[in-house]
Amino acid sequence: MYKPRLVVLVIDDEPGVRESLAEILKYEFEVLGAEDGAAGLQIIRSRRVDVVLLDVRLPGERGPAVLPRILALDDSLPVILMTAVPDVRTAVECIKAGAYEYLVKPFDVDEILLLVRQAAQQRVLEREVCYLREELDRTHGVDALVGRHPAMVRLYETITQVAQTHATVLITAETGTGKELVARAIHFNSQRRTKPFVSVNCGAIPEALMESELFGHVKGAFTGAVANKVGLFSAAEAGTLFLDEITEIPTLLQVKLLRAIQEREVRRVGDTRDLKVDVRLIAASNRELEQAVSEGVLREDLFYRLNVIPIHLPPLRERREDIALLVAHFLQKFGRQLNKDVRGVTPEALAILERYHWPGNIRELENVLERAIVLGGGEVLGADALPESVRRERPMKALEVELPEDGMDLEATLDALERRYLQRALDRSGGVQTKAAELLRMTFRQFRYKLQKHNMARRGTAVEE
Repeated sequence: MYKPRLVVLVIDDEPGVRESLAEILKYEFEVLGAEDGAAGLQIIRSRRVDVVLLDVRLPGERGPAVLPRILALDDSLPVILMTAVPDVRTAVECIKAGAYEYLVKPFDVDEILLLVRQAAQQRVLEREVCYLREELDRTHGVDALVGRHPAMVRLYETITQVAQTHATVLITAETGTGKELVARAIHFNSQRRTKPFVSVNCGAIPEALMESELFGHVKGAFTGAVANKVGLFSAAEAGTLFLDEITEIPTLLQVKLLRAIQEREVRRVGDTRDLKVDVRLIAASNRELEQAVSEGVLREDLFYRLNVIPIHLPPLRERREDIALLVAHFLQKFGRQLNKDVRGVTPEALAILERYHWPGNIRELENVLERAIVLGGGEVLGADALPESVRRERPMKALEVELPEDGMDLEATLDALERRYLQRALDRSGGVQTKAAELLRMTFRQFRYKLQKHNMARRGTAVEE
């Protein structure tokens, strides 16, 4: 892979010095020359420079006066001062002012090569650090969140404020809206950013293993525990633990989680002592948590302990004006990843994307655009690059409801409607409850709870595929 050579700028009024240094350095660096400070500053303003060799006794504005002007343009640019007249006081003042080194003429060839190499290497490392910081902010910071909708603007402000504290955060949003992205933005904008960020989908952990996963276990705690295991709380020490789908934690285990939050200590399965933990907890759910509390799925005391700073993410259908921004963001992302030069989408394609109701939210939009880039051709994606399911979407009509003159029992009506949808899902899935749960955008545990609520628990088969 081609890499451009690093650039050394020699600022010296003597042509012989400029030529000699160019001869020494030309095999490893691109060498530029300037006869005074003004010419050197103009070069630095107009193009990339990696190392500067600056003469102290320049005509007009001298080197020590030019030095701060160079650093004002680029404070990480290594500047090596050169002089034919040794002056300890001037050397000390220049080093204090930000000079990389101070050289006395005439030069030793090996010495000047070594010094310029070291300065250039520092420049490369600082540039890489700067790039990594920018990339970290781009992928995990507030900049990674895309949108200008008022709700998103408020979200950015909240993240910035919350990140400066250690308070527990509770994020509620539909699946695919970016709950983990918000959690990462809080972490990477906080003082804990250099420590672990541990993300856990509680719905993906088998109930029998959840206590061991969260808190760890000691050797011999149960059959198969052949060694000590570090729990996720300990793995996130001094960092952030993100618990997604918090309602999937069994209610009995929620007691232990509550204690871990309150006391900042955990006890491994099979252990007799407590371990102190320093963890910032961020929890999330795609459910209405007040309803989960009333249904007994989430302990009320745990809910209030988690709900210190609530954050709600709006679904994509409620901020359609952000779709164009998200499209541009994902086209740039996948164009870079897939090495495709995709500049945008046609007005027709954008209109289709803005009309679609996006049940899977941002994640679904991301998947649609990745597919379109992989399968489509050309610099601009047309409507034919979009899936048929998205293209055939029609604007949703408002649901018409009628309220009887004498009123109605809303709770009983909603219960009856919920029962009918549960039965429809079971019928369509052939009685396989995991498939029925997917049809209703529920987890298996949520679906089982609904069946028990309506005395339908024996219907269907609880096959987890």
